[in-house]
Amino acid sequence: MDENVLGIVAGVLTSVSMIPQLIKVIKSKNAEDLSWVMIMVLISGLSLWVWYGFIQNELPIIVSNAFAVLVNITLLICCIMYKKKS
Repeated sequence: MDENVLGIVAGVLTSVSMIPQLIKVIKSKNAEDLSWVMIMVLISGLSLWVWYGFIQNELPIIVSNAFAVLVNITLLICCIMYKKKS
């Protein structure tokens, strides 16, 4: 298998992995079970992958991780909006 195809497939799968969670949170307007710390750590790691992708000039790494950053930032915003005030 071509290594670029492998990278693209891996990137697509990891990038879309949080979309079902995002859809569930948006539909239910409930983010009580989400850890904002975990989301922040994930966004940080994904952002570093984007940076690494730019350094290595690897488009599959850049695109897939940038998309994942956007999905997780959206999830973090929902987490902030939908967490019940205690």
